[in-house]
Amino acid sequence: MADERTRAHSDHPVVSHDEWLAERRELLVKEKAFTRLSEEMSALQRALPWEKVTTEYFFDGARGRQTLGDLFAGKSQLIVYHFMFHPDDKAGCPHCSLRADGFGGIPVHLAHRDVGFVVVSRAPYDKLVEYQKRMGWTFDWVSSGASGFNYDYQASFTPEEMQAKRALYNFELRDPKAREREGHSIFVKDADGTVYHTYSCYDRGNDKLNIHYHYLDLVPKGRDEGGRGPFWVKRHDEYPT
Repeated sequence: MADERTRAHSDHPVVSHDEWLAERRELLVKEKAFTRLSEEMSALQRALPWEKVTTEYFFDGARGRQTLGDLFAGKSQLIVYHFMFHPDDKAGCPHCSLRADGFGGIPVHLAHRDVGFVVVSRAPYDKLVEYQKRMGWTFDWVSSGASGFNYDYQASFTPEEMQAKRALYNFELRDPKAREREGHSIFVKDADGTVYHTYSCYDRGNDKLNIHYHYLDLVPKGRDEGGRGPFWVKRHDEYPT
């Protein structure tokens, strides 16, 4: 294995420090331009018009049955991560689990910026508790199985949609490829308790929120997926030791 890894790097250009520094400075100019474009995109995402949430949704979690408004936990903004966990599944999606490994320290910081954070899945709450204990997670995780929340926010799909390979996913009619999909949805609540949906992203739109990919993008082998997607991902207690 060590020889194979060495060969994988052997053809890459190697230069002197001065040459490397000149190339790095040239790249820095492009990085700064990209950062400015990213900031412009973030501003456009925040400027997107809102839509009023008119459906009453219910969630089951550690605090019993709650409404969408309750999930804000006293904050005016809410981030929801749509975690792929079908009611029939024995365990949560390994890819969502990889992301969730990074959620542990986030909520306390978001809370100090008036932002609540919650993970939502359709699996029953007792399954979520069991899996969360296995994974060692402590973030808020609730079940949306009592309402149509996941279906309305393009995170779950009916048997009929799966059979037809045609459903609204990522804002277009397409084959969702799985009965549960990952995503993020953002909500805001005004002083009188009215909740608005401000933004959602799915599929590759989640990339900017996947910190593991940003680290892998910096190392020489990159994501090392060979055009096959993240085939290597396992739950953190399933990697060989």
